[in-house]
Amino acid sequence: MSSVIQFEIRGMTCASCVARVERALSKRAGVKEVSVNLATEKARIVYDEDEVRVVELIDAVSDAGYEPVRNTTDLRIKGMTCASCVARVERAIAKLPGVLAASVNLATEKATIEYLPGAVSQTEIATAIEGVGYRVEDLEAPRESEDDELSRLRRDLSFGVILTLPLLVIVMAPMLIPALSQKMHVLLAPPAWKWIELFLASPVLFVAGRRFYSQGWSELRHLSPGMSTLVMLGASAAYLYSSLVLLAPGIFPAGTDHLYFEAAAVIVTLILMGKYLEAKAKGRTSAAIKKLMQLQAKTARVIRDGETLEVAIERVVPGDWVVIRPGERVPVDGVVVEGQSYVDESMISGEPVPVEKVPGTAVVGGTVNETGAFTFRAEHVGSDTVLAQIIRLVEEAQGTKPPIQDLADRIAGIFVPVVMALAVLTFSVWLVLGPPPALNYAFVAAVSVLLIACPCAMGLATPTAIMVGTGKGAEMGTLFRQGTALELLARVDTIVLDKTGTLTQGRPVLADVHAIGISENDLLALVAAVEDQSEHPIAAAIVADAKRRGLRWGRIQGFQAEPGFGLRAEVSGRLIQVGADRFMERLGVDLTPVRALCERWAAEAKTPVFAAIDNELAAVLGVSDPLKDGSAAAIRALRETGMEVAMLTGDNERTAKAVATEAGIERVLAEVLPDQKASEIKRLQGKGRKIAYVGDGINDAPALAQADVGVAIGTGTDIAIEAGDVVLMSGDLRAIVNAVALATKTLRTIRLNFVWAYGYNVALIPVAAGVLYPSFGVLLNPMLAAFAMSVSSLFVVTNSLRLRRFMAPMPAPESAAVKEPEPEHREKFPEASDKHAA
Repeated sequence: MSSVIQFEIRGMTCASCVARVERALSKRAGVKEVSVNLATEKARIVYDEDEVRVVELIDAVSDAGYEPVRNTTDLRIKGMTCASCVARVERAIAKLPGVLAASVNLATEKATIEYLPGAVSQTEIATAIEGVGYRVEDLEAPRESEDDELSRLRRDLSFGVILTLPLLVIVMAPMLIPALSQKMHVLLAPPAWKWIELFLASPVLFVAGRRFYSQGWSELRHLSPGMSTLVMLGASAAYLYSSLVLLAPGIFPAGTDHLYFEAAAVIVTLILMGKYLEAKAKGRTSAAIKKLMQLQAKTARVIRDGETLEVAIERVVPGDWVVIRPGERVPVDGVVVEGQSYVDESMISGEPVPVEKVPGTAVVGGTVNETGAFTFRAEHVGSDTVLAQIIRLVEEAQGTKPPIQDLADRIAGIFVPVVMALAVLTFSVWLVLGPPPALNYAFVAAVSVLLIACPCAMGLATPTAIMVGTGKGAEMGTLFRQGTALELLARVDTIVLDKTGTLTQGRPVLADVHAIGISENDLLALVAAVEDQSEHPIAAAIVADAKRRGLRWGRIQGFQAEPGFGLRAEVSGRLIQVGADRFMERLGVDLTPVRALCERWAAEAKTPVFAAIDNELAAVLGVSDPLKDGSAAAIRALRETGMEVAMLTGDNERTAKAVATEAGIERVLAEVLPDQKASEIKRLQGKGRKIAYVGDGINDAPALAQADVGVAIGTGTDIAIEAGDVVLMSGDLRAIVNAVALATKTLRTIRLNFVWAYGYNVALIPVAAGVLYPSFGVLLNPMLAAFAMSVSSLFVVTNSLRLRRFMAPMPAPESAAVKEPEPEHREKFPEASDKHAA
């Protein structure tokens, strides 16, 4: 079947570009006609949708070197009640030409859609969703509060309870107390009591339970039945059967003229109660987001024209000087310019120890000042603050679905129609084979099947656990960029660690200097002159030591840097070359005189840095980078869980092994250049390993992207949120142990939810259908079926809420204040020995 699609393409500049794109698209099997317009930057393609998918056309354009324009939008969808609703909405969106991907989350009521704006519009997407019976709201519009929804549920539930309780008394009391039956018959004739049952049940169904009818009819009208359909059919069947018995009893065989008004009313009331309790519990799953939002200050004191003014937080602009008093919350991100204090940054790092703030150090909006006072310069405000990014990141993670949910969604898509077919089959079998009164047995069994099989629990099994798990992670200072990362991190079996800045402190110090034919100070002055042009941590260590000695150096000429090897420049007419041993070997400098010394230093975890003057070896410098507190304990904890731990570094093998031995790591991949790290990760994956790579998050981006899970180390404000799937906002490596434990616990919770949701249906649908009746005389009452269905959903939500009580296996140390790295070095060059050349 031929289809036509149009989409925009960026990057075309001439007729050759047009021809290149057309050739790339025409080569795809199933493409019948291609027309690319340079002026409008659009491609029009006629293709056979049975042979080629739109995403393959997009890939063809990308492979040709051009950029297909694609957008991502989020929509709020109201009216979804179960996993079948989710599957229905996703199918409706996916059918639209130009939609590349769609993910719908039941717990957050949000759809995330990636689409080609030239092929489909947001209006068309919204129309498709509304076409299958749901309501679309703009995420920017004020959201109906959870309190409003709870109030409506509470009102409907209260109304249902008020009418259902007397109905139950009228029906059940005479069975339990025979004497009461006689008194009731004296008060009113038996037919009158039956009419009272009708009058009490009717408002319960059609007023308190109207939500099930409006949604159920919509689902049936669009031929896509869901939970509301099952509730509507089950309650209506009991109501209509009873009404016919009351109005035309003669049409029923003898012994089948029973009333089920109380069953219909109890069904609706019990399910309303389940929905109310579920909504209350679901409200607590988003507690982390609410707590984060409450951290945002409402006002700030800024200095303008020499006056201190209190202004709304929205009016703070970059460059403003903001005054912070003891006990106040920092309103936006910035850098301290005056004063000194300690700030509680536990909301971003998960570590309880206050961080010292002095001029030049960064502060983060939402953190709490302690006893001192200071003034800082605002740098990031509004949506650019760290707190705003955290909130956005957690919301996005809570809205995504991990791979484990895919199977549930596929099952949910066919589940309700199968249940309805089973109910019809159950009714037919009982009617033909059941004992007298067969009609009654058939009716009770069929209604019970309809009610007990509602797929609410299936739809809630994953998103509720993801919401609580990602929220708990944020409280601990661990940010999961997407729900997928939670599942993948729980499945890894190998942790590969970057060395500098991850295992070690990332702030090297110059420990030894061995000069050859020149004094130490003269040598250091020459080397520092060259290293002063580099922002690398090792360069900073050498320059800092030279400054400490009071050395001075002049200007240099002809500075050159060779990434991964070294630096060279002319200083006072002499060629100074500084770098790794591979740099010296490339230059032809003989390192034989210092080999033994370097081996001894390497065994002491000191990195040798070589210096040559005019191509002659002049010195070797020993730079050490101590392990971070807790690194060895973290490695030990990871290995105790059965993880294999490896270290990947560009440092020389002896130094790397010395650091690894101190940290407790047995597997070391040393002398790996920056551009080779991703290849090493890929090689390990080729052996069937599931890899989590833990690194700085900036220079390690290729390795982070290649790994199954990229874990970026952040430190306070130095957060590379876009670099990894998981961001550890504390620089303490023990955070990875806690992140893995939380991911494992979350995945275990999801699995338990699924076991319950599916096991419940597999076990109880046959019971509801009556398979136990021939042997044990057990036939499930529809009221009990409705109760069991509500309990199933409630179990899934409350089981997920248990994650809020998750205790980190490795709590943050409280013995010393957290020290921030020097930002000018940490941000750009986090990896000292891996990427350093001099």
